[in-house]
Amino acid sequence: MNLDQARFNMVEQQIRTWQVLDLRVLDALQKTKREIFTPLAYQDMAYSDTEIPLSSGQFMLAPCIGARLVHDLHLTGSEKVLEIGTGSGYSTALLASLCKRVISIECDAELALNAKANLQKASIGNAEVRVGDGMQGSPAEGPFEAIVLQGSVPQIPQQLLDQLQINGRLIAVVGEEPVMQTCLVTRHGPDSFTHKVLWDTVIPRLQGVHEPSAFHF
Repeated sequence: MNLDQARFNMVEQQIRTWQVLDLRVLDALQKTKREIFTPLAYQDMAYSDTEIPLSSGQFMLAPCIGARLVHDLHLTGSEKVLEIGTGSGYSTALLASLCKRVISIECDAELALNAKANLQKASIGNAEVRVGDGMQGSPAEGPFEAIVLQGSVPQIPQQLLDQLQINGRLIAVVGEEPVMQTCLVTRHGPDSFTHKVLWDTVIPRLQGVHEPSAFHF
């Protein structure tokens, strides 16, 4: 398989059709070798338009979904970004190429260790992977100009919103199957936030999320 051609085809045939048109993001996608972050058993699927299984029941998001989440943060290059859910480190690498610094929190220690190795192999030096509860964020490192959740949640935790700086943005896929929506939240003041629904999708739950209790009559 010609991986360079497969990467080009992924960007041009899959990702551009998802309204990912920012040239900086497209360049990052072309330069980031997804096969480095793909488990060996799924190397032939590295550039396929599908989720790829990782350990602990987690997944690499389909390329178009992952790219659109990064794209819709509209990073300029100067931001400190908090990522919740490192996975294999692929989205971490994309973010790192588009901002100043990434702190990525992964609750699975084995995945975090593997992601660190993948990022080192890809020569990414401005991303730090930590093991922890992503729903708590990283208050000591905040505030952040941007926060991205790499899995769906039933609702956005207030403790993450509180770690946005003024004019900071958080993007997350929110809801329950079969209806989920990608939401962009912007902080305008200490207690002032706006929520904008961008597009519909369905992606796996972020590991470690506490589901709301079912209501019983």
